[in-house]
Amino acid sequence: MQDNDAYVREVHDKGLQFDLPTMSRRRMLTVAGGVGAAAVIGGGLAGGGAADAAAAAACRAEVESETAGPYPADGSNGPDVRKLSGIVRSDIRSSFGTSTTTAPGVPLQFSLTVQNLACSLVSGAAIYAWHCDRAGRYSLYSSGVTNENYLRGIQVTNSSGVATFTSIYPGCYSGRWPHIHFEVYSSLAAATSGAGPIRKTSQIALPKDVSSTVYSSATGYSASVTNLSRITLASDMVFGDDLAAREMATVTGSVSAGYVANLTISVNL
Repeated sequence: MQDNDAYVREVHDKGLQFDLPTMSRRRMLTVAGGVGAAAVIGGGLAGGGAADAAAAAACRAEVESETAGPYPADGSNGPDVRKLSGIVRSDIRSSFGTSTTTAPGVPLQFSLTVQNLACSLVSGAAIYAWHCDRAGRYSLYSSGVTNENYLRGIQVTNSSGVATFTSIYPGCYSGRWPHIHFEVYSSLAAATSGAGPIRKTSQIALPKDVSSTVYSSATGYSASVTNLSRITLASDMVFGDDLAAREMATVTGSVSAGYVANLTISVNL
């Protein structure tokens, strides 16, 4: 598997064409590996020798390196929001600084649980997460929201290796499966100094059934209904080569109550 530093140097933020046709570079998971991944994401290693071995192999499988896309605001393509006072926060729905605009949408709380390749939970790592609003726009870049910095934030993993963000359900824009971007850093200082290094750049995939429900039921997501109907996991050029096997979040909830998404990732830290 290509190491993250090399991958980031190769494709990090080279424009929309790299947010769409990301080159195929993954190995397909074996059936045993898939079972192991499910066991880990479900909250623990399954009992039994074969299941234990499969789960251990899965947790040692590093989450895929993905393009950050053209709108990272990490200094590689224009602004660097990571260095601004106020970026370290769990609730990323509103802009901070000169604007306090809140991005409307269906509530979503999403969490990343970080473990190392020895399957140990990692506390003190920093996650920078960002995603589009319900209309498919990225703050600081898209027309109409260039003066906003909402739906971006940094959190540090707790003693259980978990970083949690309060946000809204992202829209589905043309050509991409619903997703959330993230970067992993070894510490908060590495994330907020602008010096890095980025230890992992990847994306969270959101399930089709939940996305369909949100888009067809909630105000402001009408364009996402059409966009989602025109994309599949198999045709998405980021998730398509293994159907987001290590990047698909588990999501529960409802449009009225909001949703909770969880994903466990392994990173070389």
